[in-house]
Amino acid sequence: MFGSTGRALLAVLALACATATQAANEPQAANQPTIHEPAVHEPAVHEPIVIKFAHVVAENTPKGQGALMFKRLAEERLPGRVRVEVYPNSSLFGDGKEMEALLLGDVQMLAPSLAKFEQYTKKVQIFDLPFLFDDIQAVDNFQRSPQGQSLLTSMQGKGILGLAYWHNGMKQLSANRLLLEPGDARGLKFRVQASDVLNEQFRELRAISRKMSFAEVYQGLQTGVVNGTENTWSNYESQKVNEVQKYFTESNHGLVDYMVITNAKFWNGLPPDIRDELQKIMAEVTVQVNLEAERLNRDARQRILASGGSEIHALTAQQRADWREAMQPVWQKFRNNVGADFLQAAEASNRPH
Repeated sequence: MFGSTGRALLAVLALACATATQAANEPQAANQPTIHEPAVHEPAVHEPIVIKFAHVVAENTPKGQGALMFKRLAEERLPGRVRVEVYPNSSLFGDGKEMEALLLGDVQMLAPSLAKFEQYTKKVQIFDLPFLFDDIQAVDNFQRSPQGQSLLTSMQGKGILGLAYWHNGMKQLSANRLLLEPGDARGLKFRVQASDVLNEQFRELRAISRKMSFAEVYQGLQTGVVNGTENTWSNYESQKVNEVQKYFTESNHGLVDYMVITNAKFWNGLPPDIRDELQKIMAEVTVQVNLEAERLNRDARQRILASGGSEIHALTAQQRADWREAMQPVWQKFRNNVGADFLQAAEASNRPH
């Protein structure tokens, strides 16, 4: 129908239409606004905040159960906004690496023992001072006091913020001979955690302190590398220390506790409503953790007594006063570290509130 000229004209028109269609589907010029689709690797707008909570103990301990309870409540009350990942048994970071990981932002929450904070604030040494607190109620009173609460925020300048205190319990003494008077410990070798205060405690008793990991205690007592130790009833039972120690003294002379901490920059950067809700959840979990720790210690004491292989001797009021008097030089040595006002508040916590 068309001649060669007509066919050429149709070809030109077709090419022009195709070019226009392609141009319409291409991005506009660089000087024009352009709408980009988000890249695959970019987080979605509503992606939940991930909190990695790592600890070094088993899930069936008060601390382990507390971490799981925190996860459950946080995800129930902040659905889609917060996800908590719990890593027990040093499965994410070991005991010696977790603090560094927190400061680097590789983990957001930890619950180390209070002794771990000596290098960040010397005031935390108050919890190791022997015979300072009469019982766990006195510890609670102090931790709720202005001085106790100030310790939670005392390390913010170093990137660490405390959220709560979690109990393990009061420490008791054990040995291969009965310890009722301070002089009874003379010459014995005691296993201790790494702590300047605890070293001084046994030095004042003319005893020998030896740093030893928790896992090595049973064998150390069995072979005579050490003659005694100090720990909570629940820790004694879990390590079967009553199989290798004849005598336990219910001394309540010290404390094994934890501080739940977070990376300060991470915590302060959370949306205020999320931060407030997580703080409420932490307070709720803390009550349950501490009740469970108390129950666990009470039950462990009864099982040790029922085993029949060991004796438990409670100090009389006079004997406790004698031990407390014998430990005064230790208090004085660390008085400047912890502060006179902290010592006064701790002693006042022993009175009924």
